[in-house]
Amino acid sequence: MKSIRNLRVILLLTAMIIFSSSSAFSAQRRAARNSYDIIVAGAGTGGISAAIQAARMGASVLVVEPSTWIGGQATAAGVSTMDDMSRQQSGLYRELISRIKNYYDYRNKSMGTCYWTPNSVAFEPHIGQEVLVNLVNEARRKGTIDFLMSSEIISVNKNKNTITGVTVRTREGDRRYVCKILIDATEYGDMIPLSKIPYRAGNSVSPFLNPESMVQEITWPAVIHKYMQGVPDNLRPREPLPGYELAKRNYESYVSADGFNFRNTYPVETPVNFITHNAYRGLPDSMNPYSYDAGKSNREYITKTVLNWGNDYPGTYAWNGKRGLPVSYLDDRELRRNVEREALIKTLHFIYYIQNELGEDWSVAEDEYNSRVVPEIAKDLPLEWQEIVKHMPVIPYVRESRRIVGSHTLTSHELLQNSLSYRDGQTSHEFSDSIALGGYILDLHGANTDSDMEWDLDERANSAVVNRPRGPFQVPMNILIPKDTDGFIAAEKNLSMSRLAQGALRLQPITMMTGQAAGALAAVAVSTKKQPREVHPLKVQWELLNSGVNLSLCNYKDVPETHALNKSIQISNLYGLTAPREYPHTASFNLSLLLDDPVWEMAIIKGDDKGVFGIDELVTTINIKEIISRAQEVLKIKKKITPSGLDKDKLISRGDLARAVYEAFPMLKNVPHKKGSKIPFKIEKNRNLDSVTALARLGILNVYAPEGNFHYGRPVTKGEAVDIIVRACVLAAE
Repeated sequence: MKSIRNLRVILLLTAMIIFSSSSAFSAQRRAARNSYDIIVAGAGTGGISAAIQAARMGASVLVVEPSTWIGGQATAAGVSTMDDMSRQQSGLYRELISRIKNYYDYRNKSMGTCYWTPNSVAFEPHIGQEVLVNLVNEARRKGTIDFLMSSEIISVNKNKNTITGVTVRTREGDRRYVCKILIDATEYGDMIPLSKIPYRAGNSVSPFLNPESMVQEITWPAVIHKYMQGVPDNLRPREPLPGYELAKRNYESYVSADGFNFRNTYPVETPVNFITHNAYRGLPDSMNPYSYDAGKSNREYITKTVLNWGNDYPGTYAWNGKRGLPVSYLDDRELRRNVEREALIKTLHFIYYIQNELGEDWSVAEDEYNSRVVPEIAKDLPLEWQEIVKHMPVIPYVRESRRIVGSHTLTSHELLQNSLSYRDGQTSHEFSDSIALGGYILDLHGANTDSDMEWDLDERANSAVVNRPRGPFQVPMNILIPKDTDGFIAAEKNLSMSRLAQGALRLQPITMMTGQAAGALAAVAVSTKKQPREVHPLKVQWELLNSGVNLSLCNYKDVPETHALNKSIQISNLYGLTAPREYPHTASFNLSLLLDDPVWEMAIIKGDDKGVFGIDELVTTINIKEIISRAQEVLKIKKKITPSGLDKDKLISRGDLARAVYEAFPMLKNVPHKKGSKIPFKIEKNRNLDSVTALARLGILNVYAPEGNFHYGRPVTKGEAVDIIVRACVLAAE
């Protein structure tokens, strides 16, 4: 027994050392200047991704975060069981998950500890934050990322319709900062009203907000741990808090000692037993020397989980007889404070219920949150409960925020149509300005009746089922930009979209990827001295593709993700530059964990989820003429130049392709060469020497670099042609 206690102490101390290095983020580099290229409001999943991406692209970034944690809903709120149903892992999200996996692999632990399946993805919040801290520090090698933690933007400065800076309230007083771009990545969309940008809240639009309009419920999760030697006295309150009897009746309907096991069917039969409950939001446990996953035979060994089921607020308590919260929760700070206090208390009731009604030796995990200061909303609680609160997540899980009014509003029907791209080999419905891929159902927690929906966007309660995406979907860039305000980009959950669309775009993986896109858009806008709305999507997409982000829904057997030309082929898919030899019969991913989809299953069995691009097929002059014409349309070139020598249908040579591209995009003559750029291969004298030399210096002919020599007369493959024309388009885009 003594050795077990000693082992527990050693594990706890080790975990606390790791925790202290990552959670003391306020000690990281603070703002050392008064002017930044980009200011990011909020260090959540979207905000921290935006900051990292922008800094990697050389921008100077200031992040302003009200809490002491980075990572938002995935770490600070404790929702570290990833809602990753269609495995859309790319970009920064994939980097995060890969590094966390390395951490657990080294310790022989599984990340598949939630949702009753070993195929899931989960991690401990403090480990997630530690990895994010490392990503931040690495990004600082290319750009600047400074932080103001425990701080909040209280006003936004504008010159006419353009954001010029902000005023930040810090512990040391108010400070003013100048910026070129403000990114709103707050959990509530708090920068939107400060910037006087029209926004949607619930089913109404500012300035005519309906006081009866409702938004989704919130949750204040808790990370709890099984104490093998019994719960320590300081983590076992003796008396329940007022209101416990109502909470007890609520929790009895979700979890009971003799509840049901999970039977691999949805909806889940409730009440469930405690083992089944723990496997829903189960986490790996660094304090446990043993490993487990969420498979049926291992669920009973789970020793760490998240309380995020049955404790939505108001939940069954209702708000004036309705599920959800009023939009005033977003706009009224005093109401917000009171709501979040009640949400916190509801979860504290859950902990008491587990300890005293279920008789389980579980309480808040000591190696996660360890606040020295009790938050203001909990200071009037009994001291024994304040000790519990010190180990609770530092922010609540907010599912719905204000949403900007952009030039376009993404709807659930559009998500459905987009997700049906290539279904049965049919036409593409891809968004040409795609900047991220997601995959989830239209999930609303409360506020989901007909009266809560946006009828002006043709959405009703049954739209959640009728318009449910049938696979992965794309996020278009235009919903990140407000309609009439410059110097502002939306990230996190506040994009220009309907409530139901937000129900699919609010999850951690997609908010990380849309945040990364917001950072890329901001950095491109700064470097090109343009407003975000003036930036061609191609510029942003190319940066994202080079950062490992996937943008197209179409995958090919002959162009795997690791293929050198994959990025250009994705651009070709998005803009329809050329048709493949064979389209797939469905997307290569789906929502199979939540969706019975026989079409997708049959496509997988037949191997038809991937098409054939025909990357090594030889192309003719007519093919090139058609691709260049479409490319010119993408660039919105008013006076198209048709290159000479493309009318006779014959195989085109490399030299003639270079000449045709240089003629078709005369703006390339004005693109400066990168400092120190060199021609990547040997070039002999030829009638096309000038064109080849110019394109080579711009990196447009890099596809031939591995050969060491440019062979003018060799025929061109389809893959080579697309890569060259796409690279030319990216540089020529205005």
